[in-house]
Amino acid sequence: MRDASFDAVTAVRPLGDGRFAADVHPDWTIGGKPNGGYLLALLGRAVGAVSPHPHPIAASAHFLHSPEPGLVEARIEVLRAGRSASQLRAQLGQEGRPCIEALFTTSRLDPDTKPHWEAGVPDPGLERFDDCIRIPAAGPNGLPVTIMEQVDLRLAADSLGFAAGRPSGRGELRGWLGLLDDSPFDPLSLIYAVDAFPPATFDVELSGWVPTLELTVYVRALPAPGPVQVRHEAHLIDGQRVDEACWVWDSTGRLVAQGTQLAGIRLG
Repeated sequence: MRDASFDAVTAVRPLGDGRFAADVHPDWTIGGKPNGGYLLALLGRAVGAVSPHPHPIAASAHFLHSPEPGLVEARIEVLRAGRSASQLRAQLGQEGRPCIEALFTTSRLDPDTKPHWEAGVPDPGLERFDDCIRIPAAGPNGLPVTIMEQVDLRLAADSLGFAAGRPSGRGELRGWLGLLDDSPFDPLSLIYAVDAFPPATFDVELSGWVPTLELTVYVRALPAPGPVQVRHEAHLIDGQRVDEACWVWDSTGRLVAQGTQLAGIRLG
């Protein structure tokens, strides 16, 4: 059986000249399509092998085509190597077809820093990990979500109305995310975490696949061990597009990552 742990499925193999080979794992998919945050984290692994700084602190990606599970190639270019931060371009392709174009900023996160001001951060909520309900590997519309067999994703009870056909209309999902092998989260797995939850639009109206068009991620701090708490919100559905925002806190309650994305959506 192939290793489906996060470190294994984001592993890259150097080919020289800033090129890396990698394998998109079939079990990290939704309806057979790889999760966008997972793909961006895979690119982040290749970026880390080239960057003069160890931690991705910002990434912005445009998703051109969804690769199939299997062999892909990453190309990394250093645009600027600075003293406190560096910028790199990252591309993911498959069989000569471009799939993702991304820009990364890397730096070194200090584990001893504390927030100077955080009044603009939303409240994560009071839901405990053990009180939330784990999501199965099939969506309420029957879509196979095999990635849910690789992580422990739990939603608060009042975020699960969509599963019974009764969405609240708030466009908000809250809960927790853990890695099944009990691996601690790090800056790369935080890139995945901001795109791990079901579409927040499920809390408005159930739909099929909601493909990411653009995803921006900020990694704010090195997380403490344990699962992470997540708040995922939809803001506006218009013109078959939706924008979503996500916040991720570590087990101590510190905000460690946040993201925004634009995705496509078709509603009845």
